[in-house]
Amino acid sequence: MDLRKINVDTGRFDREAVTAVRRVKLTPAQCALDLGDGSERGEYVNQDYILNRLGRPHRNIGLMYTYYPNDKEWPSRSSEAYPDMEVHGQWDYPYDDYYPYTGGIGGSLLGQPFEQMRDIRRHGQDVTLTLTADCSLTDEQIRAVARDLRIFGRMRLRLNHECAGRWFTHSRRFSYQEVGDFFVRFSKIVKEEAPNVSMVFCSGIVDPEGELPFKEEFREAYRIADVWSADKYFALHFGWPFDICEKGDLTFVAEPLDVYLEHVEETVKQLIEVGDGRQRPFSASEFNIDGDVTGPVAQGESLLRFADYMEKERPNWMFSLSMYQFRDRGRLGLEIEDPNNPEVGIEQPLMEDYKSVMKRPFFRPGIREIEVLEGTERIPMRWGSAEDSEGIEMKVRMEGTPVFFELAFPKEANLMFSVNDRWFYKAPGVTVIDAMPAFFGRDAKPVTAGDEISILVFAPPADGENPESDRADWATDYYTELAELPRLRVRYEPCLRVD
Repeated sequence: MDLRKINVDTGRFDREAVTAVRRVKLTPAQCALDLGDGSERGEYVNQDYILNRLGRPHRNIGLMYTYYPNDKEWPSRSSEAYPDMEVHGQWDYPYDDYYPYTGGIGGSLLGQPFEQMRDIRRHGQDVTLTLTADCSLTDEQIRAVARDLRIFGRMRLRLNHECAGRWFTHSRRFSYQEVGDFFVRFSKIVKEEAPNVSMVFCSGIVDPEGELPFKEEFREAYRIADVWSADKYFALHFGWPFDICEKGDLTFVAEPLDVYLEHVEETVKQLIEVGDGRQRPFSASEFNIDGDVTGPVAQGESLLRFADYMEKERPNWMFSLSMYQFRDRGRLGLEIEDPNNPEVGIEQPLMEDYKSVMKRPFFRPGIREIEVLEGTERIPMRWGSAEDSEGIEMKVRMEGTPVFFELAFPKEANLMFSVNDRWFYKAPGVTVIDAMPAFFGRDAKPVTAGDEISILVFAPPADGENPESDRADWATDYYTELAELPRLRVRYEPCLRVD
């Protein structure tokens, strides 16, 4: 029996401490934070675990998959299809060693990455799907992929990333011009079939001479893209896992903060020129400092210096960053994967530094009031994205630091909510959530008698999908109603004190 799903005696729950209720809207952060979750370097970690470890959701969660359906070994993962192949680097396999994308013609939405996409969206976050794909795909094959993505809301598709390099299959099998042309062809079909999807073109940062690589070959791709992107690390051991990073080796790079900033600024400047003077959002889709190079303790120092710079200088880059990644087999994660058990993560010092950045207002979405609510039943809720959704805010007057703080919700609702700035998830079928971590966690904001705290509630889609309907905006906006406001059980004394 699942005790969480038993109906609660709601007589023990009330709203007496609630002083005000209003409808509110999520607005974009000044610098949004995204998070990579799974790649060739680590397994996907479910969103319940990540939320409980970090205390708040992200704007986007990044997934990495590959699609080479015309190869005879497909749909096997490359390293599994060629188990005896001699490889000297991560990208030596015939096609990229990400997990296979199981959709498309003859595919199914029951597998991956679709279950992961649903998990991400249920938890109030948007999806960035990185997909390395065969540039010889037919229009029909592309169209089938685009149709797969129609139901997943305002997501991003980062197609054939790092395409100014030579390591990925797309850049080895095809010319730079062909890679750029494929992005343009793919983007046009996506805009026809899935206008909810934003296309991300990820090429590269300016070279040491200050030139944007392959500017002419990629010109049309830059112009059609909705988002510009580049992957650049302050430090990276790119020889992982085939060698150990030691001084004097040629398989790692490191760059000072001022050089990184100079290169990003020049890159954005040239992208605007290439893009006919129109600026697009720029995302550092893979951002981290490799602990293989710096060691684990110093790993977060560059992150904090970069955050300080962004907050103080506020450069006009329309910039966001994606921490790569949550859990990693190497040292590019907030956790290291336990080599004894891949389902266990070992927290790194970087996690506390990153959490401190997550708490800064500059890196958090805003909240804007829509209206004060008079009624408390059948409250309209709209989920557009992690930067554009409508929910409610309840103000609660506190008598001190609570001993118990629980919320009872309508049983069928799928909700993301925060208490005292700490976020929680409530799945359909669950009635009561214990919100005490908002008060006793080491990151918790202190509460004293007379303080007024905030409870925010939003309703992302329960199954992670936007159901197709007659509404013109069904692919970008999900609508539901909250049957009633949550009820509270707040107590300031224990049931029995044991001395």
